[in-house]
Amino acid sequence: MSDDAPPEDEDAARAERIEAARRLFAGPVAFLKSAPSLNFLPDAAASEVAFAGRSNVGKSSLLNALTGRNALARTSNTPGRTQELNFFDVGEPPAFRLVDMPGYGFAKAPKDVVRKWKFLVNDYLRGRPVLKRALVLVDSRHGLKDVDRELMDMLDKAAVSYRLVLTKADKVKASDLAAVTEATAAEARRHVAAHPEILVTSSETGLGIAELRAAVVEAIG
Repeated sequence: MSDDAPPEDEDAARAERIEAARRLFAGPVAFLKSAPSLNFLPDAAASEVAFAGRSNVGKSSLLNALTGRNALARTSNTPGRTQELNFFDVGEPPAFRLVDMPGYGFAKAPKDVVRKWKFLVNDYLRGRPVLKRALVLVDSRHGLKDVDRELMDMLDKAAVSYRLVLTKADKVKASDLAAVTEATAAEARRHVAAHPEILVTSSETGLGIAELRAAVVEAIG
């Protein structure tokens, strides 16, 4: 916020951004295609925002909450179900695309599968010219793990702008949520490509979903 901007002006601008994002996501949102490898990527015809996170971080549930659709992204109690890059068009013609990325850090997956997922995610994030921002999802109950930090380091080196999003905020008590939010923000400030502000969300209660929509729209500029 500018030092010269009255608080009420900033609040009005924020409300306007949230409402504009709500209207955009209330329009057409449709699955485009799955890409098991880079050869299957769709044409780079629209800006993209990618969602990355550990397996079972609640990525599919968050995408469903974000778009107001109950079954846009598949949800499963089995970690590691998403094994491809899944693309969704927002708007018609698409204003931008959401990209649901394979979860990482699932210890029970076969090593060759883990290697394939890692190469797919890394190669996409490093080489996609229309990628505007990655959203790195972090479980509020656990905070940042080493596998998250590895991804953050890779994004820093590739100069890919990213933002940390805490998920499942309804699963922890307020004091613990405040602590993990502050610890996550402190780490974000040490990474050159990370957005300094942390988004706190719950797909169950709707906490932070409106702000997440606005952040997505802001990222595609």
